Amino acid sequence: MVARATRRLLVVASILALPAAGYAQGIVQPDHHLPSRPENVTWGWILIDKPPVLRIKSGETVRIDAISHHGATQAEHPVKFLGQFGVKPDEVLQDVIDFWETRDQRPAGEGRGGHVMTGPIYIEGAQPGDMLEVQVLDVELRVPYGFNGAGPTSGVLGPNYPGARPGDPVASGARKLFRTARVSGRTVVLFADGITFEATPFMGNMAVAPPLPVPGPPIGAPLQSTRPPGVFGGNMDTHDLGAGGRVYLPVFQPGALFYAGDPHSVQGGGEVSGTAIEHSATATFRFVLHKGKTISAPRAETATDYIVMGIDEDLNRAMRLAVQQAVDFLVAEMGMDAGDAYHLTSLAVDFNVEEAVNGTQVISGRIPKRIFHKEFFLKRSEQ
Repeated sequence: MVARATRRLLVVASILALPAAGYAQGIVQPDHHLPSRPENVTWGWILIDKPPVLRIKSGETVRIDAISHHGATQAEHPVKFLGQFGVKPDEVLQDVIDFWETRDQRPAGEGRGGHVMTGPIYIEGAQPGDMLEVQVLDVELRVPYGFNGAGPTSGVLGPNYPGARPGDPVASGARKLFRTARVSGRTVVLFADGITFEATPFMGNMAVAPPLPVPGPPIGAPLQSTRPPGVFGGNMDTHDLGAGGRVYLPVFQPGALFYAGDPHSVQGGGEVSGTAIEHSATATFRFVLHKGKTISAPRAETATDYIVMGIDEDLNRAMRLAVQQAVDFLVAEMGMDAGDAYHLTSLAVDFNVEEAVNGTQVISGRIPKRIFHKEFFLKRSEQ
């Protein structure tokens, strides 16, 4: 009982300590920098048995470069391909060119999924049954452009999607470049004349190595496609998880083996055309290992909300899982009665579609922090 009371007091203390505008903490110099060089990335797979490209200790910070697969994985040289969209040669990242030049020499199995992932990072002491906290300290765009795609199989509208035109640069669908610019101290997306909106960059794909056996072909192989998210995290595409967000992932393999990629400059909930604005970026993370803290699915947190996730191939099942995760969180972390937690979930928790286009659906439940007052935690701690 004392331990539970202490834990709840720590929870309220952490809430009260959060700055009003968010809790991203800028850092002058990270402990490590992991560039997106060909030897540091995988293409389309999250591998369990790939040797770590970096080893760190809990509490350390890592600056991770990531490249978008849009411009890096097509048949044409990146300079030629991107030039069709008005990108100048000096705007093409050297990392993109270097990766493209290694495509034919990549390990067997790569390229079956789309995303280029940087990693894995081995966290010392991490073992199955632990929880890895990933604090997103900063996300910066690396180039002033990114792509949004739409196609017959990638978006929610299927083969009759709007905007399909013969002769598009990508045979399977339409691909459109959008530029970004600094306006009044903010980075904005220049969508069209008279239409701009703020860029909110984040890593769409943050994962630990999954458990075995991994479902799907080849059955039981030590690799996981980067496309569908799962209990390991992955392609969650939750747009609130930019600077100031925190992601909590269950650990399944020694060292956790963390990967990051699929960088975006902006995305609406659901990613309904099939992609966000896919945009090379650099993110700075702090990794904190929680020994013996077992969770059954990814969780997240922002300055304003606790976020639980339901992940399933069926959207209805994903919704039920998200609701159950919300109830479980309120019982385990807030000490609530399960019945009261269910009532609260219906009255105060917002459920949103985060991912609806990658085979596996993601429903998030946002539990607002503002509803929990100091008196609630103090009363609970006395029980």
